[in-house]
Order: sequence, then structure tokens, then C-alpha cells
Amino acid sequence: MGLSISVGLLHDQARNDAEGLDRHRAAFARLGRALRAEGISWQEPEPTDLPRARTFSAGFPYGYLTQLRRVLVLVELGEPVTSALEVSELQYDRDCEKIRDETSMLASHLLCHSDSSGYYVPVDFEDPLFLPDEAEVEGAGIVGSSQRLLTELSGLASSIGIDLDGEGDPCATGESGPSAGPVADGPFETERFAWWQLYRACLASIAGGHAIVFH
Repeated sequence: MGLSISVGLLHDQARNDAEGLDRHRAAFARLGRALRAEGISWQEPEPTDLPRARTFSAGFPYGYLTQLRRVLVLVELGEPVTSALEVSELQYDRDCEKIRDETSMLASHLLCHSDSSGYYVPVDFEDPLFLPDEAEVEGAGIVGSSQRLLTELSGLASSIGIDLDGEGDPCATGESGPSAGPVADGPFETERFAWWQLYRACLASIAGGHAIVFH
């Protein structure tokens, strides 16, 4: 079992799962209503004539997300960044406590989100949203901004060996370039893999106006 990430989910459901299409369309409608109550105008686009280039799907084990969050926390705290694969179990547990402490600040879009469900929407708002229970929004009602998630990913990229150019894009040459994707082994293997999938999801979300869906 692991985390699945989709952008343009209705497009896939329209082609492959009519029942799922109705279910997710209703979920997006609830999300849209809840966001409007918070003063945010956004609605998931319908799949009609949706350019495939603006859709995206990926996935990875849940633990990869925790390991990437750990890097963000170490960067924020100004501590040395080490690969999760290279530290002791005791140290990793201590670092996970730091993740919980930083998450309680309710400021990070990467940290303040369900591990397994919920949304990032392509609207630039400062702090993660905590929607009321009665809104019945997936992911315990915690909604992040695709733009702010992208900013956080960019801020930690160099710590795991991903070089960004002046436009904030991965450099076109070297292992970390967009043509190569994440490296297959070595330090930060899992963190880089998770970073790369979330980075691509953010770009697709912002370009097409679609939510990033964790499911």
C-alpha cells in the first residue's frame, strides 16, 4: 500500500470509471463549496476537452513522504540534513518528533496535510486551510496550496542534491535534471523520488487549474 497522487482526476475517471467519476465529482463539489465559504473561488475543471498534458499521476510508499517532510524540518531548524537511509532508528524517531512539533505550528503546506487523502488546490494562500468537519472534505478537511507546496519543495531541493536554475526549475543537465528524473540509488534516493513526484504534480496543478489529489 502507498500514496497515489493525481492531477486531473476527473479526466481519468471519465475514461475508466463512471461510478468513480460521480463520486469524485461530488467530492470536488463539496470542496468547492467549502472553499467559497472561506472566500476562495475555485472549482475543479470538468474533463471535457481536457489537454492530457495537464494531467498527472504517480505514487510512492507512505514512508517516502515522511522522509521528505523530515528534510524540510531539518532545513527549517538549521540542522544538518542527512538521508533517512543513513541515520539510526533512534535518530530517525527523534527527527519524527521534530516533524510533529513543526506540524503543530500549522504553517507548512507539506507538513499540514493528510498522508493518504485530501487536496492541494492551485490557489496561492499563505497558510494551510482547516475546513470544518461538516464540510465533509477528504483528508480531515486540511487543504493546501499547490503554489505554496511548490515553494517549499524549491526551498529544500538543494539539501537533497537537486539543483534549480534561475527560474526555479531543475537544471537540464546532470542527474537531477527533468530529463533524468530522480536518481535510482545513492543518498536521498527516497527523498528525491518523493520530491520529484510532488514537484511535477504542482506544475500540472498550477498549469491546468486542477487539484492535486492524495488518494
